[in-house]
Amino acid sequence: MSSHEHNHGHHHHHHHNDFHDYNEAIKEYKKTFPSKEDVLEHTPDPAVKELIHNMEKVGLETVFDRFDAQKPHCTFGMAGICCKNCNIGPCRITKKSPRGVCGADADLIVSRNLLRWVASGVAGHGYRGRESMLALKWVGEGKLNLPILGPEKLKKSATTLGIDIEGKSIKELAVLVADILLEDLSRTVPDKHKTMHAFATPERVKVWKELDILPISAYHEITDALHRTTTGTDSDWKNIMQQLSRCGLAFSWSSVLASSIAIDSLFGLPVRSTVKCNVGALKEGYVNIALHGHSPLLVSEIVRLGKTEEFDALAKKHGAKGIQFYGICCSGLSSMYRYGGVIPLSNAIGAELIVGTGALDLWVADVQDVFPAIMEVANCFKTVVVTTSDSARLPGAEHYAYDHEHSNIAQTENLAKKILTRAIVSFANRRDIPVTIPQYEVNAEVGFSLENIIKQFGSIEPIAQALKTGKIKGIINLVGCNNPRVLYEKAITDITSKLIKENILVLTNGCASFPLLKLGYCNKSALEHTGSQLKEFLGSDLPPVWHMGECLDNARASALFRALADACGKDLKDMPFAFASPEWSNEKGVAAALSFRLLGINSYHCVEPPVQGSPNVMKYIYEDTKETIGAVMVVDVNPDSLGNKIIEDIEAKREALSWS
Repeated sequence: MSSHEHNHGHHHHHHHNDFHDYNEAIKEYKKTFPSKEDVLEHTPDPAVKELIHNMEKVGLETVFDRFDAQKPHCTFGMAGICCKNCNIGPCRITKKSPRGVCGADADLIVSRNLLRWVASGVAGHGYRGRESMLALKWVGEGKLNLPILGPEKLKKSATTLGIDIEGKSIKELAVLVADILLEDLSRTVPDKHKTMHAFATPERVKVWKELDILPISAYHEITDALHRTTTGTDSDWKNIMQQLSRCGLAFSWSSVLASSIAIDSLFGLPVRSTVKCNVGALKEGYVNIALHGHSPLLVSEIVRLGKTEEFDALAKKHGAKGIQFYGICCSGLSSMYRYGGVIPLSNAIGAELIVGTGALDLWVADVQDVFPAIMEVANCFKTVVVTTSDSARLPGAEHYAYDHEHSNIAQTENLAKKILTRAIVSFANRRDIPVTIPQYEVNAEVGFSLENIIKQFGSIEPIAQALKTGKIKGIINLVGCNNPRVLYEKAITDITSKLIKENILVLTNGCASFPLLKLGYCNKSALEHTGSQLKEFLGSDLPPVWHMGECLDNARASALFRALADACGKDLKDMPFAFASPEWSNEKGVAAALSFRLLGINSYHCVEPPVQGSPNVMKYIYEDTKETIGAVMVVDVNPDSLGNKIIEDIEAKREALSWS
C-alpha cells in the first residue's frame, strides 16, 4: 500500500473540540491526497496511465496537474469554516477570531455552507429532470413530435400517483403525469408532495412527518435554503440541518424519482445488452461523436437520427465508414442502455483525456460535469464542441441549443440534424489530426432495472430468498463522482473487489461505474473473484456488479431496495443494504448520499465533507442521525478499512434480523 493510503484513524469516530484539534485533523487528511505521480503509479486502469502520458507528450495539462497546482489546499475551506455569504467578510474561524463579524460561529457557518451545497444538488438534478417533464407534457399536448417509448412505465406511474387510467389515451396520461411531477417540482402553495406520498413507504413518511421535514416542493425548499442562509436570517445550526433534510427529500422524490419517471416514460426502460467499453473501442475512420452531460432529450434524437440511412449515407459520402457514438458521463450511459451501439469511455474527471486521443470529431455537451478545461484540449485536436443548453455554455464552443424558455422545443429534430451534419463536416476537416488510442477494451453487461430483473427471476422472491439465506449477504448501491483527493478510480475498484468476495451484490451507476465497466466487474469473468455463495446465486449468467445506468438511476437501486424490503416484510432501515460514493466530489453527490440516509440506509465515503470545523455538525451527521432517521454518514479515507466497515455493518444488520 502506498504511503498516502494509510488510515489515519481520525475519521468518523473522533470529534475535535477546539480549533487546534481540527486543524490537526485537516493536516492529517491533506497528507492522504495523492499526487499525479501516485495516480500514474496506482490508478487501476492501464489505459488511463497511457492517456495521461499522451497528454504530457503534447504538452497539455490534466485535472491531476491542476489538482497538484492547488496544493496546499485552503484549510478553512476544507473545514467548512470560511463564510462568503455577505460582503462584510469573507470571515474565517480561527482561535483568534472564533466568530465572524456578524457573530456566526463554526457550527453556523459549516451548516449554512452544507445546506447551500445540498440545495444546489436539488437544483442540478431538478433542472435536467424538468426538461424531460416538460417534454413529456408537450409530447402529450402535441407541441413536440416524439414517440412515447415507455407506455407501460407511464401507465404504472399514473396508477401509483392515483390517476384513473381507464379510457385515457397514452398522450392524455402523459400530460396528467407530467403535471403532477412539475407541480411537485415547483409548488409554492403548501400541500402534499404527491410523488413522495405515492412512492415512499408509510414507515418512512411517518418518521419524516414526526421530524417535520416533509418538503413542499423542490423549488420551495431550494428557495427556503437560500433564504435562511442569507445575512442575519437563520442562526440556529440545528434548524439549518432540518432544512438540509427537507432538501434531501425534495432531491429524492422530485429531482431523482420524478425525473426518472418522466425520462423512462418518454424514452423507455433500459434494455439489457452487452457493450464494448474503454478507449480501445474507439473506431478510426468513423464520424466519432461523444455524448456528455445529463439531459437525454436532444441526445436521444441525435442518436436516433445518427442511426438512419440518411445520415449513414451522408457520412460515407464524406469518406467515413459510418457514424459511431461514445458515452461520457451520464448522457452517454442513458443512451447506451436504451439504444445500444453507444460505447462508454469515461467519467467526467477523465473526459479531457479522451479528447486527447485525437479520435473525436464532435463533442456534444449538455448540462453538468462538463469541465471548462475540455475546450483547451478540443482546440488542440480540432474537435468541434457543441453546447445544447442555455444554462451551460463553454466559451469557444458552437451553440445549437434550446433557448431559455424552451420556445424552440419543436425544433428538436432540426437541432439534432444540424449537430450531426456539423460532425460529418468536422470529420472531413480533421483528416490530418494524429490519433493515439491505447488498446484496452472489454465487454460489459448493462441495462439492469427492477423490471427486467423481476422478469429474469420470474418474481422478486428468489432474490429475497437469497438475501434471507445469505447467498446474498447484502446489497450495496456503489455510485458517485470521482475526486483527485483519492487515487483516481482506485477506491471504487478496491471496495468493489472486497465486497463481491464477501458475497455482497453491487449495484452501480454514473461516474463511479466507469472503472467497473472498464475493468471487467460488469462481466461474467468477474465471477472468478466472487464469493462462492453469491456466485452460486448468480449462476453462470450474471455478473456480480449490476450496471443500472446514469446517476439519476439511483432511483432504480432504491426501487430494488424497496421491492426486496416489501418481499421480506421488513422496513428499509433494517435491511442489509448500503450506499457508497467512495470518490464523491460535488453538490449532487452530497445530496444523493443524504437521500439514501433519509431512507434509513448508511452512506460510506473515502472523501470528507467540509464539516471538520464544527464538532457539532460532525457529530450530527456521523452519529446523531442514527437515532432520528436510522442512518449515518461513514467516512474513512482508506478504501480497505472502509470496505471492512461496510461488511461489518451489513453483518450486524443480518444479525439483528436473525438472518445469520
